[in-house]
Amino acid sequence: MARPDRTERPSPRDADAARIPRSPRTAALCGTLAALLAVPLLAAPPASAAPGPPEGGCAPGADAPPKRQMRAEWIASVVNIDWPSEQGLSPDEQRRELDALYDRAQADGLNAVFVQIRPTADAFWPSPHEPWSEWLTGEQGRDPGYDPLAYAVEEAHERNLEFHGWFNPYRVAMHDDPERLTGDHPARENPDWVFSYGGRLYYDPGVPEVREFVVEAMMDAVENYDLDGVHFDDYFYPYPSGGQELPDADTFAEHGRGFDDIEDWRRDNVDLLVEEMDEAVHAAKPHVKFGISPFGIWRNASSDPEGSDTSGFESYSGIYADSRTWVREGWVDYINPQVYWEIGLPVADYAVLVPWWAETVEGTGVHLYIGQAAYKAGNDGAWSDPRELSRHLDLNREHPEVLGDVYFSATSLRTNARAAMDRAVEDHYGNPALVPVKDDLGGRAPWRPHVVDAETGGDGTELRIRPHWHSSPAYYAVYGFDGKPNPHDRWCGLKDPRNMIGTVRASGDGETVFTAPDDGGDRTYYVTALDRLHHESRPALRYVH
Repeated sequence: MARPDRTERPSPRDADAARIPRSPRTAALCGTLAALLAVPLLAAPPASAAPGPPEGGCAPGADAPPKRQMRAEWIASVVNIDWPSEQGLSPDEQRRELDALYDRAQADGLNAVFVQIRPTADAFWPSPHEPWSEWLTGEQGRDPGYDPLAYAVEEAHERNLEFHGWFNPYRVAMHDDPERLTGDHPARENPDWVFSYGGRLYYDPGVPEVREFVVEAMMDAVENYDLDGVHFDDYFYPYPSGGQELPDADTFAEHGRGFDDIEDWRRDNVDLLVEEMDEAVHAAKPHVKFGISPFGIWRNASSDPEGSDTSGFESYSGIYADSRTWVREGWVDYINPQVYWEIGLPVADYAVLVPWWAETVEGTGVHLYIGQAAYKAGNDGAWSDPRELSRHLDLNREHPEVLGDVYFSATSLRTNARAAMDRAVEDHYGNPALVPVKDDLGGRAPWRPHVVDAETGGDGTELRIRPHWHSSPAYYAVYGFDGKPNPHDRWCGLKDPRNMIGTVRASGDGETVFTAPDDGGDRTYYVTALDRLHHESRPALRYVH
């Protein structure tokens, strides 16, 4: 079938290209406004006298960590893995639990959360298509008394964490009794959409109406909430269970679309869902990223010369997930394989799979984030060493295609994986990181902000930041240097994340406050503005002495 032309998406534009020619009167007014909004403690030299970047450019030292890196965690709701921790908690208890998870993510240097909001054909928001999730109240269809998704998005953004809504497309229930679903559940109203397998209920991916419905149900959240990303996990067709055959022969006979092989047809069903969801997300909101976290092995080299040098379960033939094709066709903005094995494991070596995935995404423009098995930390063998996770990040640094990591899951980072994560934070997350830019999703750098005031007190130096009148940035990044302004710091120092103090979400009232730690000496701060897709502006300077 025809594939979409990815070049139709808006491309990023240089901020300077959007500048509007001004009349002398407009220019004078803008100059007056700028003077009122910003009175620096140390005036910058005229533009004609300002030194430019060093000849040949500059780059941070080889030991510098990446300035841009996805650092995220999964927050799972199914069977109350992470949030809510149990069914029936009050709205205030649920909110406090999520706040604690987000605060821990911030403390660990993370910059995104992947929160499960449709775990079992249900919803964590008032959906017109599906019932309220039982994992909220213990009773499917029961209103929890507030909008969990609205709260989850708002609080993530308050902490300047990207929010990716995590959806499971086809799983209907963790049991196989349709009578336990709400009376108006789509799975009960359309029993021919559903099959039972391995003690659970699933929507049949081969039914065209199912594919249309699940896309529509998920898109309700995309259209009505301020999501930064749409995320699928690895569940499409169910994992094999006890040698059972999938009960979809009748569906194949009715909807086979000319396929001779049922397994090829199943893979195509999944491909169609991925492609159609990608199109729907970007048609509704071009800035929202769409990504999938497939099982870590696509195919073994023994099955396909393009596969990895592994001998484990293959998602291609086991659950009909052709993840390599999704990358090659550009149907995802990022791929987040669950490489849940240790370095050196013969059947599925982390040190073999990461290079394979790096080669798979090379040249495609698809971002690669590695799924990390924090839940295994503390297990026997390699996982008993708290340094195992940190070693994974060491290895990732050898492959520039790896743009970050996502940890499963939030509860593990507070319990069994705490020592391992402490080590990873110490070794790799000592400084903030900006989320990588996905170039084909549009967006552009905002105009340079204004630091309108700086006041030193007991808690540090309070910087008051306002956006340029022509911009509405999503957040700001703040960099700090000892001493007076130095051209090298402006042009080169901002490339090194070790000089970044932190980020702060832009306030809705126009002025944002950021408090920088203060050691009592002269200090120069640079503040940049970023759009929601993480394009960074030129810096504003503030010298405090």
